Amino acid sequence: MKTFGPDFLASLTPRPYFWRYLLTYAALFMGSTLAKVKVRGRENLPKKGPFVVACNHFSDYDPLFFSYAIRQPVSFIAASDQEIDLVFAWAPFIYGWIPVDRTRLSPSTIKRSLSVLNNGNILGIFPDGGVSYNLLSKPKNGAVFLSNLGSAPIVPMSIYGAERAWEGALKGIRSRVCVNIGKPFGPYKLSGNKKDKEKILNRVGREMMCRIASLLPENRRGHFKSEKEIIGRLQKQNKVTPDDHCYFKPAPE
Repeated sequence: MKTFGPDFLASLTPRPYFWRYLLTYAALFMGSTLAKVKVRGRENLPKKGPFVVACNHFSDYDPLFFSYAIRQPVSFIAASDQEIDLVFAWAPFIYGWIPVDRTRLSPSTIKRSLSVLNNGNILGIFPDGGVSYNLLSKPKNGAVFLSNLGSAPIVPMSIYGAERAWEGALKGIRSRVCVNIGKPFGPYKLSGNKKDKEKILNRVGREMMCRIASLLPENRRGHFKSEKEIIGRLQKQNKVTPDDHCYFKPAPE
């Protein structure tokens, strides 16, 4: 199958706001067609931007259900140092994204991301750094760093079930996709020398992932499943308890 590599992906840019606004309705239609989507915690979204939404990344279809849940234009940051199949290439081409090299946060990525936040808009990030397939993994710290630079809070979010949505649809089943949105936190200030700033980034990055983990079923928390005390506290704060998820089991009407 034909693939598109770094040169193509690095050339992409977010499409105009109005165009992405219209595509949000397309996401609502496509999401509802493919799956039975349950969104919890939408009341936790700030009334207006800027803010950063940080979400786990279990599936190539996550951006669709991300847009379905947020229901506002989102400027996604996505890896340019990869190759994607033709079947998925149309989505970033139509919607656009801010390309990032996962080995370093380049000045152009920082500039474009800050432009989004300075204009009061929404930045979408998958801090796993790529599709992690089923289990939460250790984060890249770009979300925390950009939140600090743009003085924008971070909204944690989880998506699970999307990884089987297309396969379920091919079997004639609208499988269940769950999206949970937690309370915003931050931004945190980075102060001190380089070592001190690195410690703050790592600490807040871990907190961010624990917040995402608190929005996932226990068997999907991966690297953060041992943080039971913190996760329990965060679930009470969010007032969102994630559903256990059974693949291909239709949601009750």
